[in-house]
Amino acid sequence: MSEERRRRRRDPWDDLFGSFSLDFDMMRQRMDELMDQFMRGELPQVSEPMIYGFSMRVGPDGRPRIQQFGNAIPPESPEEQGRREPLTDIIEEQDRVRVVVELPGVDKDDIQLHAEDRFLDIDVDREDRKFSKQLKLPCAVDPDSARATYKNGVLDITLARLPPKKRGRSIKIDSR
Repeated sequence: MSEERRRRRRDPWDDLFGSFSLDFDMMRQRMDELMDQFMRGELPQVSEPMIYGFSMRVGPDGRPRIQQFGNAIPPESPEEQGRREPLTDIIEEQDRVRVVVELPGVDKDDIQLHAEDRFLDIDVDREDRKFSKQLKLPCAVDPDSARATYKNGVLDITLARLPPKKRGRSIKIDSR
């Protein structure tokens, strides 16, 4: 364990949610980097505001989930330059999975969705707005069951859960 972690005071929230300290340190470091770049005039000129944020929630397994979103997240490739990662929420229900995505300022015809097994891809590629996100779903879903609605900048996607696959098979034992 690092010296810094040992010196850190125990937070009562750690007992309830686990430690967020490392996640918050990473976010604080990213915000500091952005401010330093801004003050030095090194940020690229953009015609839209820079957006960076995070959402926190506790998943159905009781573990905290922290999600970054926005267009100030460093792109992993040149093709992702100028893309925003939309804020998303995955809601597990008994027989289905709902995904709610904030996509402000786009038309429903601009949205491309692709579902496969445990993944959902969301893409918007307009000249003035680009959103992209690949979500790993908490369970296998039936892509043919997908239904989506879009109203007031909020995309709501519903997918039926697939029953868990049986692992392996029984083996008969022969006598000799």
